[in-house]
Amino acid sequence: MLKQLVSKLRPILKILISTGLLFCTSQPSVAQFYDPFEGPINDAWTYNSGDGAATIDFTGNQEYATIIVDATDDQNNIWWALIRRNVAPQLDLSLLSKPTHELRVETRIKASHSPRRVNLHFNTQKTTDFHSHLMEYDIDDTTNWHTISMTTEGFEAVPGDTVNAQMALIDWGPDTYKLQVDYFKVDIVDTDTTRPDIGNPVPYNPPIPELSSYNYQEKVSDDTMVDLRFPEINFNGWYAISRKEQAPTLTVSGGQFSLLRWDLESYVGRNVEGYGVLEITTQSLQRMETGLPEFGQVRVVEILADKNWSEETVTLKTLSGGKNINKVFNPQMVIDVAISPEPGSSTKITINEPVLQRLIDGETTGLALRPLGPITATFFASEYEEGSYSATLHFNLSGDD
Repeated sequence: MLKQLVSKLRPILKILISTGLLFCTSQPSVAQFYDPFEGPINDAWTYNSGDGAATIDFTGNQEYATIIVDATDDQNNIWWALIRRNVAPQLDLSLLSKPTHELRVETRIKASHSPRRVNLHFNTQKTTDFHSHLMEYDIDDTTNWHTISMTTEGFEAVPGDTVNAQMALIDWGPDTYKLQVDYFKVDIVDTDTTRPDIGNPVPYNPPIPELSSYNYQEKVSDDTMVDLRFPEINFNGWYAISRKEQAPTLTVSGGQFSLLRWDLESYVGRNVEGYGVLEITTQSLQRMETGLPEFGQVRVVEILADKNWSEETVTLKTLSGGKNINKVFNPQMVIDVAISPEPGSSTKITINEPVLQRLIDGETTGLALRPLGPITATFFASEYEEGSYSATLHFNLSGDD
């Protein structure tokens, strides 16, 4: 009896929660666009995938919708998959002419794999920069529902325009994935009175700040390599030979991954503030143009191994403990980056706040650099020139004066 009552009340409670009417808010209002996903998916939704070999399906039941992505044929892991809907018919776009009014999207989701990121994005038929009005959101577990929202800044649309609201999964790995979606709503809000966004929005590919703006700089405590072809070999001591010298190095190429770990124990209990920067220094670079998206870059990923490793002893076999490689290295990248080609030049790589926090909390045990397509990139190891070119992590912590 109780179960039947809860089932009947659920649609009402869902609307009240998603619109803020169940709580005391400064600006309660019914969403201009709201889809509770209770039943078949409305035909106004579109969904598609691209770049890689993944496929997408979008289905509904009486409680939520589910995005299903099959990327098992995409071993290069360069796919994207998204759902999209033109929400303009439900919006009063004339409100966007007011200087403090912006679009806000909110949804509640649950992921089959973690840690993973999704992104929220708005665009119109006039959009040319599809990285604008986009934020990523880190989902760090598979058991809880996560509410996330994004409010635009300076979004331009007028009555008669198409306004697409979309959510995307990108490069989650070569597996089958599900993302449950409880509801999806879009409003035009007054930014002077609306509440802050929910879910720790992560800017996509933000600008690199001056490194002097960071209060903390940590050089790697351990850096070495593993090779998929030689899982039992320890590669500490790898070097590059030139006319000038024999230099301790790290190489990313083919089956070779470079591993980086920091001693961050003194920061446990502290909270990261904003995104940080990883700085690495090029020894040499070889690559070619393929025309394929993002190929010839280096992919930065989290090391998910559940114990600390040492450069003197680690091998792929000891790091994995027999687990599949996608359980050792997060298949979804932190970021893909083009490497600075000049010997001695540095590549500065943004590392988002959730990834930094997991490093400090000891939930992950470092970062790995792996090849994305045809590339051989070699970096100076910490043993070179007494650590002068060590991979360095720059970051800030909250609570500092």
